[in-house]
Amino acid sequence: MDLRLAVYQLASAHALDAQQTRQLQEVAGFQREPARLAYWLPRGVAVLGAALLGMGLICWVAANWEDLGRMGRFALLQGVLAATCVGAFAVPKARVPLLLLALLAIGGLFAYFGQTYQTGADPWQLFAVWAALALPLCLVARSDVLWTPWMLIFSTAAALWMQAHAHHSWRISSADLTIFVSGWLAVLLACAFVSPLLARWTGAGSWALRLGLVLATILITGTAVSALFGSEVESPYWAGLGLLAVAAVLLATRSLFDVFGLSAVALGLNTLLVWGLGYMLFNGGGNGDGIGKLVMLGLFAAVLLALTVQGILWRTRQEAA
Repeated sequence: MDLRLAVYQLASAHALDAQQTRQLQEVAGFQREPARLAYWLPRGVAVLGAALLGMGLICWVAANWEDLGRMGRFALLQGVLAATCVGAFAVPKARVPLLLLALLAIGGLFAYFGQTYQTGADPWQLFAVWAALALPLCLVARSDVLWTPWMLIFSTAAALWMQAHAHHSWRISSADLTIFVSGWLAVLLACAFVSPLLARWTGAGSWALRLGLVLATILITGTAVSALFGSEVESPYWAGLGLLAVAAVLLATRSLFDVFGLSAVALGLNTLLVWGLGYMLFNGGGNGDGIGKLVMLGLFAAVLLALTVQGILWRTRQEAA
Protein backbone atom coordinates (compact mmCIF):
# COMPACT_ATOMS: atom_id res chain seq x y z
CA MET A 1 0.00 0.00 0.00
CA ASP A 2 1.13 3.55 -0.74
CA LEU A 3 2.12 5.18 2.57
CA ARG A 4 1.02 8.66 1.50
CA LEU A 5 -2.39 7.39 0.40
CA ALA A 6 -2.78 5.51 3.70
CA VAL A 7 -2.03 8.69 5.67
CA TYR A 8 -4.66 10.62 3.73
CA GLN A 9 -7.20 7.85 4.30
CA LEU A 10 -6.50 7.89 8.03
CA ALA A 11 -6.87 11.67 8.14
CA SER A 12 -10.18 11.45 6.30
CA ALA A 13 -11.52 8.55 8.34
CA HIS A 14 -10.79 10.29 11.68
CA ALA A 15 -11.71 13.80 10.48
CA LEU A 16 -8.31 15.27 11.38
CA ASP A 17 -7.80 19.00 10.98
CA ALA A 18 -4.87 20.57 9.14
CA GLN A 19 -2.53 20.65 12.14
CA GLN A 20 -3.25 17.06 13.10
CA THR A 21 -2.74 15.98 9.49
CA ARG A 22 0.67 17.69 9.42
CA GLN A 23 1.62 15.93 12.68
CA LEU A 24 0.59 12.61 11.17
CA GLN A 25 2.69 13.34 8.09
CA GLU A 26 5.69 14.14 10.30
CA VAL A 27 5.27 10.82 12.11
CA ALA A 28 5.14 9.08 8.71
CA GLY A 29 8.43 10.79 7.77
CA PHE A 30 7.18 12.90 4.88
CA GLN A 31 9.13 15.94 6.07
CA ARG A 32 12.41 14.10 6.62
CA GLU A 33 15.21 13.90 4.12
CA PRO A 34 15.17 10.67 2.09
CA ALA A 35 17.45 7.97 3.40
CA ARG A 36 21.10 8.33 2.32
CA LEU A 37 20.29 11.32 0.10
CA ALA A 38 23.47 13.09 1.22
CA TYR A 39 25.45 10.01 0.16
CA TRP A 40 23.89 9.31 -3.24
CA LEU A 41 23.11 12.82 -4.52
CA PRO A 42 26.69 14.07 -5.04
CA ARG A 43 27.72 10.71 -6.51
CA GLY A 44 24.76 10.69 -8.87
CA VAL A 45 25.44 14.25 -9.99
CA ALA A 46 29.13 13.42 -10.53
CA VAL A 47 28.27 10.35 -12.64
CA LEU A 48 25.72 12.34 -14.64
CA GLY A 49 28.26 15.10 -15.22
CA ALA A 50 30.89 12.60 -16.37
CA ALA A 51 28.41 10.95 -18.74
CA LEU A 52 27.40 14.32 -20.21
CA LEU A 53 31.03 15.38 -20.64
CA GLY A 54 31.90 12.07 -22.30
CA MET A 55 28.91 12.16 -24.65
CA GLY A 56 29.68 15.80 -25.42
CA LEU A 57 33.22 14.80 -26.34
CA ILE A 58 31.96 12.07 -28.67
CA CYS A 59 29.44 14.46 -30.27
CA TRP A 60 32.24 16.98 -30.73
CA VAL A 61 34.20 14.35 -32.62
CA ALA A 62 31.14 13.43 -34.66
CA ALA A 63 30.64 17.09 -35.59
CA ASN A 64 34.08 16.97 -37.23
CA TRP A 65 35.06 20.34 -35.80
CA GLU A 66 37.40 22.53 -37.80
CA ASP A 67 38.96 24.86 -35.25
CA LEU A 68 41.72 22.44 -34.27
CA GLY A 69 44.21 20.69 -36.49
CA ARG A 70 44.57 16.93 -36.67
CA MET A 71 47.30 16.79 -34.04
CA GLY A 72 45.36 19.16 -31.80
CA ARG A 73 42.30 16.96 -31.92
CA PHE A 74 44.27 13.83 -31.11
CA ALA A 75 46.08 15.68 -28.33
CA LEU A 76 42.76 16.82 -26.85
CA LEU A 77 41.23 13.34 -26.86
CA GLN A 78 44.36 11.65 -25.54
CA GLY A 79 44.83 14.40 -22.96
CA VAL A 80 41.31 13.91 -21.64
CA LEU A 81 41.89 10.16 -21.43
CA ALA A 82 45.23 10.53 -19.63
CA ALA A 83 43.95 13.23 -17.27
CA THR A 84 40.91 11.22 -16.22
CA CYS A 85 42.97 8.07 -15.59
CA VAL A 86 45.54 9.97 -13.50
CA GLY A 87 42.77 11.80 -11.65
CA ALA A 88 40.99 8.54 -10.89
CA PHE A 89 44.07 7.21 -9.09
CA ALA A 90 44.86 10.53 -7.42
CA VAL A 91 41.32 11.18 -6.14
CA PRO A 92 39.72 7.87 -5.05
CA LYS A 93 36.39 9.53 -4.19
CA ALA A 94 36.01 10.69 -7.80
CA ARG A 95 37.32 7.45 -9.29
CA VAL A 96 34.04 6.12 -10.69
CA PRO A 97 32.87 9.25 -12.58
CA LEU A 98 36.42 9.95 -13.85
CA LEU A 99 36.81 6.40 -15.15
CA LEU A 100 33.39 6.66 -16.80
CA LEU A 101 34.63 9.77 -18.59
CA ALA A 102 37.79 7.86 -19.57
CA LEU A 103 35.69 5.01 -20.98
CA LEU A 104 33.72 7.44 -23.14
CA ALA A 105 36.92 9.24 -24.15
CA ILE A 106 38.25 5.95 -25.52
CA GLY A 107 35.17 5.75 -27.73
CA GLY A 108 35.66 9.31 -28.91
CA LEU A 109 39.33 8.62 -29.67
CA PHE A 110 38.48 5.58 -31.78
CA ALA A 111 35.66 7.45 -33.52
CA TYR A 112 38.04 10.21 -34.57
CA PHE A 113 40.70 7.68 -35.53
CA GLY A 114 38.16 6.02 -37.84
CA GLN A 115 37.26 9.41 -39.31
CA THR A 116 40.85 10.43 -39.94
CA TYR A 117 42.47 7.19 -41.12
CA GLN A 118 40.36 5.01 -43.41
CA THR A 119 41.94 1.72 -42.36
CA GLY A 120 39.19 -0.44 -43.81
CA ALA A 121 38.53 -2.04 -40.42
CA ASP A 122 35.03 -3.32 -39.78
CA PRO A 123 32.99 -1.39 -37.20
CA TRP A 124 32.87 -4.44 -34.94
CA GLN A 125 36.66 -4.31 -34.58
CA LEU A 126 36.56 -0.77 -33.22
CA PHE A 127 33.89 -1.71 -30.68
CA ALA A 128 35.78 -4.87 -29.73
CA VAL A 129 39.01 -2.95 -29.10
CA TRP A 130 37.02 -0.31 -27.21
CA ALA A 131 35.56 -3.02 -24.96
CA ALA A 132 39.00 -4.59 -24.44
CA LEU A 133 40.64 -1.29 -23.48
CA ALA A 134 37.74 -0.35 -21.20
CA LEU A 135 37.83 -3.67 -19.35
CA PRO A 136 40.72 -2.68 -16.99
CA LEU A 137 38.86 0.53 -16.13
CA CYS A 138 35.78 -1.49 -15.17
CA LEU A 139 37.84 -3.86 -13.03
CA VAL A 140 39.41 -0.90 -11.22
CA ALA A 141 36.13 0.97 -10.73
CA ARG A 142 34.17 -2.13 -9.56
CA SER A 143 30.89 -0.36 -10.25
CA ASP A 144 27.86 -0.85 -12.49
CA VAL A 145 28.40 2.73 -13.62
CA LEU A 146 31.15 1.34 -15.88
CA TRP A 147 30.07 -2.26 -16.28
CA THR A 148 26.69 -1.27 -17.74
CA PRO A 149 28.06 0.79 -20.68
CA TRP A 150 30.78 -1.81 -21.14
CA MET A 151 28.11 -4.46 -21.60
CA LEU A 152 26.41 -2.27 -24.22
CA ILE A 153 29.71 -1.80 -26.07
CA PHE A 154 30.53 -5.51 -25.99
CA SER A 155 27.06 -6.54 -27.17
CA THR A 156 27.26 -4.03 -30.01
CA ALA A 157 30.60 -5.52 -31.07
CA ALA A 158 29.11 -9.04 -31.04
CA ALA A 159 26.07 -7.98 -33.09
CA LEU A 160 28.24 -6.17 -35.66
CA TRP A 161 30.55 -9.20 -35.85
CA MET A 162 27.60 -11.46 -36.62
CA GLN A 163 26.37 -9.08 -39.30
CA ALA A 164 29.83 -8.80 -40.88
CA HIS A 165 30.46 -12.55 -41.07
CA ALA A 166 27.00 -13.82 -42.02
CA HIS A 167 26.73 -14.81 -45.67
CA HIS A 168 23.42 -12.99 -46.13
CA SER A 169 22.82 -9.82 -44.11
CA TRP A 170 19.16 -9.84 -45.13
CA ARG A 171 18.37 -13.54 -44.61
CA ILE A 172 18.95 -16.00 -41.76
CA SER A 173 20.00 -19.47 -42.89
CA SER A 174 21.37 -22.64 -41.35
CA ALA A 175 24.69 -22.07 -43.11
CA ASP A 176 25.42 -19.27 -40.65
CA LEU A 177 24.46 -21.23 -37.55
CA THR A 178 28.02 -21.31 -36.19
CA ILE A 179 28.33 -17.54 -36.55
CA PHE A 180 25.04 -16.84 -34.78
CA VAL A 181 25.67 -19.27 -31.94
CA SER A 182 29.18 -17.86 -31.44
CA GLY A 183 27.83 -14.31 -31.19
CA TRP A 184 25.05 -15.36 -28.82
CA LEU A 185 27.44 -17.28 -26.60
CA ALA A 186 29.85 -14.33 -26.50
CA VAL A 187 27.13 -12.05 -25.10
CA LEU A 188 25.93 -14.72 -22.66
CA LEU A 189 29.49 -15.33 -21.47
CA ALA A 190 29.83 -11.60 -20.89
CA CYS A 191 26.66 -11.83 -18.79
CA ALA A 192 28.23 -14.67 -16.81
CA PHE A 193 31.33 -12.54 -16.32
CA VAL A 194 29.30 -9.78 -14.59
CA SER A 195 27.07 -12.24 -12.74
CA PRO A 196 27.08 -12.72 -8.95
CA LEU A 197 29.34 -15.75 -9.42
CA LEU A 198 32.29 -13.45 -10.21
CA ALA A 199 31.14 -10.33 -8.37
CA ARG A 200 33.86 -10.88 -5.78
CA TRP A 201 36.48 -10.13 -8.45
CA THR A 202 34.60 -7.82 -10.82
CA GLY A 203 32.55 -5.78 -8.37
CA ALA A 204 29.66 -5.78 -10.88
CA GLY A 205 26.14 -5.31 -9.59
CA SER A 206 22.80 -6.34 -10.99
CA TRP A 207 22.27 -3.68 -13.67
CA ALA A 208 25.08 -4.77 -15.99
CA LEU A 209 23.81 -8.35 -15.85
CA ARG A 210 20.23 -7.27 -16.50
CA LEU A 211 21.19 -5.12 -19.47
CA GLY A 212 23.28 -7.95 -20.88
CA LEU A 213 20.42 -10.42 -20.54
CA VAL A 214 17.98 -8.02 -22.21
CA LEU A 215 20.40 -7.42 -25.10
CA ALA A 216 21.16 -11.13 -25.45
CA THR A 217 17.43 -11.95 -25.46
CA ILE A 218 16.74 -9.33 -28.13
CA LEU A 219 19.66 -10.57 -30.24
CA ILE A 220 18.72 -14.25 -29.96
CA THR A 221 14.98 -13.74 -30.36
CA GLY A 222 15.32 -11.39 -33.33
CA THR A 223 17.65 -13.74 -35.17
CA ALA A 224 15.64 -16.86 -34.36
CA VAL A 225 12.33 -15.31 -35.40
CA SER A 226 13.89 -14.10 -38.66
CA ALA A 227 14.90 -17.71 -39.38
CA LEU A 228 11.19 -18.61 -39.61
CA PHE A 229 10.68 -16.49 -42.72
CA GLY A 230 12.41 -19.02 -44.95
CA SER A 231 10.81 -21.89 -46.79
CA GLU A 232 11.41 -24.16 -43.79
CA VAL A 233 12.23 -23.82 -40.11
CA GLU A 234 15.94 -23.08 -40.05
CA SER A 235 18.26 -24.44 -37.38
CA PRO A 236 18.98 -20.96 -35.87
CA TYR A 237 15.41 -21.00 -34.59
CA TRP A 238 15.92 -24.25 -32.68
CA ALA A 239 19.35 -23.15 -31.47
CA GLY A 240 17.94 -19.86 -30.15
CA LEU A 241 15.03 -21.65 -28.50
CA GLY A 242 17.34 -24.13 -26.78
CA LEU A 243 19.81 -21.46 -25.69
CA LEU A 244 17.09 -19.31 -24.11
CA ALA A 245 15.64 -22.38 -22.37
CA VAL A 246 19.04 -23.19 -20.85
CA ALA A 247 19.47 -19.57 -19.79
CA ALA A 248 16.03 -19.59 -18.12
CA VAL A 249 16.86 -22.75 -16.18
CA LEU A 250 20.17 -21.28 -14.99
CA LEU A 251 18.54 -18.00 -13.94
CA ALA A 252 15.98 -19.92 -11.93
CA THR A 253 18.70 -21.47 -9.75
CA ARG A 254 19.43 -20.01 -6.33
CA SER A 255 22.95 -18.79 -7.13
CA LEU A 256 21.92 -16.91 -10.29
CA PHE A 257 18.30 -16.01 -9.59
CA ASP A 258 17.28 -12.59 -10.84
CA VAL A 259 13.60 -11.89 -11.41
CA PHE A 260 14.31 -9.14 -13.96
CA GLY A 261 16.64 -11.26 -16.06
CA LEU A 262 14.44 -14.35 -15.77
CA SER A 263 11.43 -12.33 -16.92
CA ALA A 264 13.33 -10.99 -19.95
CA VAL A 265 14.51 -14.45 -20.99
CA ALA A 266 11.05 -15.92 -20.39
CA LEU A 267 9.53 -13.24 -22.61
CA GLY A 268 11.97 -14.20 -25.37
CA LEU A 269 11.03 -17.86 -24.96
CA ASN A 270 7.32 -17.03 -25.16
CA THR A 271 7.92 -15.00 -28.30
CA LEU A 272 9.77 -17.83 -30.00
CA LEU A 273 7.18 -20.44 -29.02
CA VAL A 274 4.27 -18.32 -30.24
CA TRP A 275 6.04 -17.53 -33.51
CA GLY A 276 6.90 -21.21 -33.95
CA LEU A 277 3.30 -22.29 -33.45
CA GLY A 278 2.15 -19.57 -35.85
CA TYR A 279 4.58 -20.90 -38.45
CA MET A 280 3.27 -24.44 -38.01
CA LEU A 281 -0.36 -23.33 -38.25
CA PHE A 282 -0.06 -21.09 -41.28
CA ASN A 283 2.78 -22.76 -43.19
CA GLY A 284 2.27 -26.40 -42.33
CA GLY A 285 -0.06 -27.07 -45.22
CA GLY A 286 -3.80 -27.51 -45.27
CA ASN A 287 -6.57 -25.02 -45.94
CA GLY A 288 -8.12 -24.78 -42.49
CA ASP A 289 -10.06 -21.87 -41.11
CA GLY A 290 -7.75 -18.87 -40.74
CA ILE A 291 -9.86 -17.31 -38.00
CA GLY A 292 -9.78 -20.56 -36.06
CA LYS A 293 -6.02 -20.69 -36.34
CA LEU A 294 -5.71 -17.13 -35.06
CA VAL A 295 -7.98 -17.95 -32.11
CA MET A 296 -5.90 -21.03 -31.32
CA LEU A 297 -2.69 -18.99 -31.54
CA GLY A 298 -4.12 -16.29 -29.27
CA LEU A 299 -5.28 -18.83 -26.68
CA PHE A 300 -1.90 -20.52 -26.74
CA ALA A 301 -0.12 -17.20 -26.23
CA ALA A 302 -2.42 -16.24 -23.34
CA VAL A 303 -2.08 -19.60 -21.58
CA LEU A 304 1.69 -19.63 -22.08
CA LEU A 305 2.03 -16.11 -20.69
CA ALA A 306 -0.15 -16.95 -17.67
CA LEU A 307 1.87 -20.08 -16.90
CA THR A 308 5.12 -18.13 -17.27
CA VAL A 309 3.98 -15.40 -14.87
CA GLN A 310 2.79 -17.96 -12.35
CA GLY A 311 6.07 -19.82 -12.55
CA ILE A 312 8.15 -16.66 -12.04
CA LEU A 313 5.96 -15.57 -9.10
CA TRP A 314 6.26 -19.01 -7.53
CA ARG A 315 10.03 -18.94 -7.88
CA THR A 316 10.17 -15.39 -6.47
CA ARG A 317 8.14 -16.41 -3.42
CA GLN A 318 10.45 -19.36 -2.90
CA GLU A 319 13.48 -17.07 -3.00
CA ALA A 320 11.85 -14.61 -0.59
CA ALA A 321 10.98 -17.38 1.83
